[in-house]
Amino acid sequence: METRHTLDHQPRSGLCPKKKRRDQVIQRAMAHPPWALGCGDAVWWSRLAPPNHHRWTDAEAKSTLQELTPPAGDPEPQALACDGLLVRLGPPQADARWLRCVAGRPVSARTSELLAWCSIHRVAHGCAALRLIWDHASWHRSHAVQRWIRQRNRQVKQGAVGVRLVVCSLPSTSPGLNPIEQQWVHGKRAVSEADQLLRADELEARVCAYYNCEREAHLVMPKKVT
Repeated sequence: METRHTLDHQPRSGLCPKKKRRDQVIQRAMAHPPWALGCGDAVWWSRLAPPNHHRWTDAEAKSTLQELTPPAGDPEPQALACDGLLVRLGPPQADARWLRCVAGRPVSARTSELLAWCSIHRVAHGCAALRLIWDHASWHRSHAVQRWIRQRNRQVKQGAVGVRLVVCSLPSTSPGLNPIEQQWVHGKRAVSEADQLLRADELEARVCAYYNCEREAHLVMPKKVT
């Protein structure tokens, strides 16, 4: 007992409380049919670096995949950034995957645009709220995104088209708590080519085909008003 008390003042990992809150969010969303559960995350699809693969080889054999080299003057990006959402509606409905490619890299403005799209898109499926689980990325926890979520929820409460957004943030060092992480791993292995350099549009088409989702317009930075 003395040992336990002497350790009470020591800092503890925030993983267990975050996991408990995540489980509570999942349970509440699944217990209320008008609600949907969304597990969100950003991912980069590389045109050059092959993903890790496992295969059977002899003990002495070496199996490596070489990073591809783009031709000189290749104008296409080396990787394709994407924001994704694994949406769970509960039985008997199947999980859905929503993807939006990003022009450039994920930032707060594009995250707000993604959330607005998800909020309106979810109305068509008869949902009243989207409970969102995502990591502690800087563009998720920014003041601009948090302010946008509060404003959006007030607008929906006042009758605007869309659904309420309830966010559960996870620690950035615990990808295993987000179910969409494994979705990315399998997807990267499925769309990759060991010895063929895909164009960006070919890669995007394969990604959308694998996840059975429509190709949407890329998220772009809003133009500044001068």
